[in-house]
Amino acid sequence: MAERAWIRGAQRGSASDLEALFREHWSRAYRAAYLVVHDAAAAEDIAQEAFLAAVRALDRFDRRRPFGPWLHRIAVNRAIDWARAAKLRAEAEQRDVPAPERPEPDERMLPALAALDPDHRAVIVLRYLLEYTPGEIADLLDLPRGTVNSRLRRGLDKLKERLE
Repeated sequence: MAERAWIRGAQRGSASDLEALFREHWSRAYRAAYLVVHDAAAAEDIAQEAFLAAVRALDRFDRRRPFGPWLHRIAVNRAIDWARAAKLRAEAEQRDVPAPERPEPDERMLPALAALDPDHRAVIVLRYLLEYTPGEIADLLDLPRGTVNSRLRRGLDKLKERLE
């Protein structure tokens, strides 16, 4: 109930309601971005940009729906775009980076997740770390549910290969 009131207030220009929305949703938007890009500074920028984009489009927001998933969709899409651009920049630079030492078993998951394609990483993050259902992920990313399921399966298969 409070969220809807904050949205109405923010749509009318209330700075305090906008701040309340920000405080409520900032950490999960940041976390979603970070889990996709694995770069704290980039994740902070992405989450801020996502929140600003959401604020700019607030007049078009359907108040009957929850704000969080809408913001997460914006953040994850921006994070995927950033990850793709970073991959292209890295390929263009063709840097020789020495292989890291083998991480401890409990430290293997994040590097393996980071090595996945951004599309696969995003659905895995949304499903298993942010606990969205495949149907919710399909709505968030504006994808057919079959595509979400396919990306989850392929991403998990690739993750398993990297962890073995």
